[in-house]
Amino acid sequence: MGRTILHSDCNCFYASVELLHHPELRGKPVAVGGDPEARHGIVLTASYEAKRKGVKTGMALWQARQACPDVIFLPPRMDLYLRFSRMASEIYSEYTDLVEPFGIDESWLDVTASASVKGDGMTIAKEISDRIKRELGITVSIGVSFNKILAKLGSDYKKPDAITGMREWEYKEKAWPLPASDLLYVGRSTTAKLFKLGILTIGDLANAPEDLLRSHLGKMGTILWTFANGWDDSPVKAENVHAPIKSIGNSTTTPRDLETNLDVKIILYLLAESVGRRLRENGFRCRVVEISVRDNELLCFTRQHKIDHATNVTGEIAEEAYRIFLESYDWSRPIRSVGIRGADLVNDNYWEQLDLFSSVERREKQMKMDAAIDEVRRRFGFFAVQRGLMHCDKPLSRLNAREEHTVHPHGYFG
Repeated sequence: MGRTILHSDCNCFYASVELLHHPELRGKPVAVGGDPEARHGIVLTASYEAKRKGVKTGMALWQARQACPDVIFLPPRMDLYLRFSRMASEIYSEYTDLVEPFGIDESWLDVTASASVKGDGMTIAKEISDRIKRELGITVSIGVSFNKILAKLGSDYKKPDAITGMREWEYKEKAWPLPASDLLYVGRSTTAKLFKLGILTIGDLANAPEDLLRSHLGKMGTILWTFANGWDDSPVKAENVHAPIKSIGNSTTTPRDLETNLDVKIILYLLAESVGRRLRENGFRCRVVEISVRDNELLCFTRQHKIDHATNVTGEIAEEAYRIFLESYDWSRPIRSVGIRGADLVNDNYWEQLDLFSSVERREKQMKMDAAIDEVRRRFGFFAVQRGLMHCDKPLSRLNAREEHTVHPHGYFG
């Protein structure tokens, strides 16, 4: 029996979630992203009203304003979107344990084993779509196919709030007339190369000689050729340990130039407070700590290190970041901005073997302490609890890094 793969894509996800909390903006052009007050940043997503007026994902805010003068910008709230992402995943998990996120708002589901109980793929997709709409208040577009690539193509085929089949007997009729750029991993550069070869549609790509594609695109030529012919047999991975995002990070331009190791240590601990808390709130731990440093002549570098144990403990993240800094910076110039990123994320249920020299009891105490501090700050504000280190320079330690953060989605081949 062939596989039944669904790809569920939340429509205009960030904007849709924001409109649940701003019902007065329904029907108006809304874009989420950047900092409209500081007038910088890019559009992360836009409502369909904004898209119809020319606002596109990735646009600078000023470009979006030119395209749609009455667009309403809203700042992103990633923790809120992650909560909705988890709620959608909980619905998916009632149909299969083979759920693989593709970023925060998309997931593949292998429902092959559920067909005998829940019905065929189209029936399951309709039930999931109805539940997402009823229980979360947003809509999804779902593709139904026999592999991941065509399932995703199906979810993109018609939006919003649509279900499209791309099964064995119909995918050529529906998929092959589409532009080649609609296929996953056919970007602008690849589209231009294919155009020079006279390949305009997915059907053209499927019927082109494989050797020709490989000679012009390398290994990716063969991959795209197999995708176009519907020969993707990659499995839907059971996502029980990996996070649906790649990293959580914070950076800040400091109120004054940093001139000593102590200055940097204060800022790194403040940033680690935020990174650690966001990891804990969203059930993640990181296996890589990365720092970024920019001096007062705007020269920048990043360094990262894979740590021994996945962690969301604030102290461990800060200590590792400070260790990396001490090894990497020679103080030839004062520092203007600093950032910390927790990357290579795993879920809290990730299992690993501790070494003989690790103190499990000490780590548990640190985790409980962090949880207690999180609760105090949730109730009384970020500055209700401060580390003694912050009293070394009170003006510098006024930064509330909790308000700024960045997350990064997964890639298909990641």
